[in-house]
Amino acid sequence: MKAVLFEHFREAPSIRNVPDPKPSTDGVVVKVEATGLCRSDWHGWMGHDADIVLPHVPGHELAGTVQAVGRQVTQWRVGDRVTVPFVGGCGHCHECNSGNHQVCEQQFQPGFTAWGSFAEYVAIDYADTNLVRLPEELDFVTAASLGCRFVTSFRAIVDQAKVLPGEWVAVHGCGGVGLSAIMIATAMGANVVAIDLTEEKLAFARELGAVATVNGAEQDVVAAVKEITKGGAHVSVDALGHPSTCFNSIANLRRRGRHVQVGLMLGDHATPQVPMDKVIAHELQIVGSHGMQAFRYKAMMDMLETGKLKPQKLVGKRISLAEAPVALMQMDRFDGTGISVVDRF
Repeated sequence: MKAVLFEHFREAPSIRNVPDPKPSTDGVVVKVEATGLCRSDWHGWMGHDADIVLPHVPGHELAGTVQAVGRQVTQWRVGDRVTVPFVGGCGHCHECNSGNHQVCEQQFQPGFTAWGSFAEYVAIDYADTNLVRLPEELDFVTAASLGCRFVTSFRAIVDQAKVLPGEWVAVHGCGGVGLSAIMIATAMGANVVAIDLTEEKLAFARELGAVATVNGAEQDVVAAVKEITKGGAHVSVDALGHPSTCFNSIANLRRRGRHVQVGLMLGDHATPQVPMDKVIAHELQIVGSHGMQAFRYKAMMDMLETGKLKPQKLVGKRISLAEAPVALMQMDRFDGTGISVVDRF
């Protein structure tokens, strides 16, 4: 099969012919019909993820059809249309038994712990625990755009932050994660303030439901959010993963506000400054959000079916697999709006 492969961190990946994968006893092989490009893939290529063993095929936001099934798999058949969370649970550790597959002690992550979906085929372990069936009316590109960004944002807004109608939600960073969070928080009835450094992305955020925007290149973010919300956000999300957005997200909260860290904090950004005096004095809550369990997809899919969520609006560029190596290396530039998806192999 054709795949994007890199043999050294920070060196240009290339298109290679590599052996087709085979399913593990509890896994499947999926023919990839579409796969999203995510900044997490860029972090992996940079060498920020200790799980990656070289040589490596990246990619974790995928949708496709089951091509082969392991002998212990009971719920899936060849031809089934599927997607998968970017964090897969083993199904039998303490965290999985408590329903928290997203922090599984032996988690499977395509594109990180195993070869990923920047390829014609990808092997997925623990299939009965992790695969998600796609409705026939949901096209593969839209399904791939759900990827890690939309589902991670869904869990961050709905399950972790527990956003309520009428609350003020500040979203720092209007990339794929941030735009997803804006759409979901708006659907939950919240008032969203979008923060970014470019007017193009802020304009797109308004199209998706943000009622106010703050340009961090021109304004004091914390002061602006507190003024707009008349005291601070009830919920604030760092959707980018940078010391400044993390600090601002916590600092712009009102008393007893909730900060959710979704953007990855890796490498030099792993230990950001935190206004801990405010965390204590104002009883702020700080929580992380790491993917979403497969069984929680139904609530999100129901909102897609009724039209309350329209992730297809987030799809930006559609590119070929041959274009993926350059696109991957340029993920740190934050160019354009929306999510890029590979749909031609």
